[in-house]
Amino acid sequence: MKFPKPVTDLRGFRLGRINEPQYRHLWWLLFWPVYLLRYFLIELFNPAQSYHVMHCVLDDRIPFHEIFLIFYVCWYFFIVGIHLYCLLYDPDTFRRYSKFLCISITMSTAIFLLYPSCQNLRPAEFPRDNLLSRAVGLIYAMDTSTNVFPSEHVIGALAALAAAAHTKGLCKPGRLLPLTVLTVLICVSTLFLKQHSALDVLGALPICTISYLLCYEKRGYHEHLSCRYRYRLHNRKTGYSQ
Repeated sequence: MKFPKPVTDLRGFRLGRINEPQYRHLWWLLFWPVYLLRYFLIELFNPAQSYHVMHCVLDDRIPFHEIFLIFYVCWYFFIVGIHLYCLLYDPDTFRRYSKFLCISITMSTAIFLLYPSCQNLRPAEFPRDNLLSRAVGLIYAMDTSTNVFPSEHVIGALAALAAAAHTKGLCKPGRLLPLTVLTVLICVSTLFLKQHSALDVLGALPICTISYLLCYEKRGYHEHLSCRYRYRLHNRKTGYSQ
């Protein structure tokens, strides 16, 4: 994939220039430290006795398989990669992508506080002893099985896909289709690794829908109105009428 010349040239960036038009969108990067900080605060202050167990029949039909760790870990590269691509080549989509994350994560945080959740799906013993299953064990040790509804893994993947779909360099079918398949595999991986219930995945969908409508469809609506306005103005000047 050949990368064009970046719209945002970070070589000339200095902190004192962040309010200049070409760098102003970098303020949205403050989302990430806030995101990490509120995660630890929620884990610290949510009382364990208040957790609601997330479980449905579908969870019992999905087997654990450590191979899905590959796609689960791809999440980190996916969201960071799309974030950096938009930052450099499409500042407008970068702002909308960041806004999408801010809105969706704010909603999920509110749900975590109002409806604390957990899941008991993790296997007591791994069916296979290999490098991947041992790596899953490390993830289990570092990541608690609390505050799982809705799945922020799913929210992050869908946010990245939405940004890719609105970025000129990535929205071509030959590039967007593999990213869509990757997004589906990332979402499914949370189920096969027993990191989330199917309810957690479903719970992320309405949040992403609302965030998408607020961040992307609004632009399309205004562009549509602007087009109609220019069209009518042109007709008035030329005296043309349908």
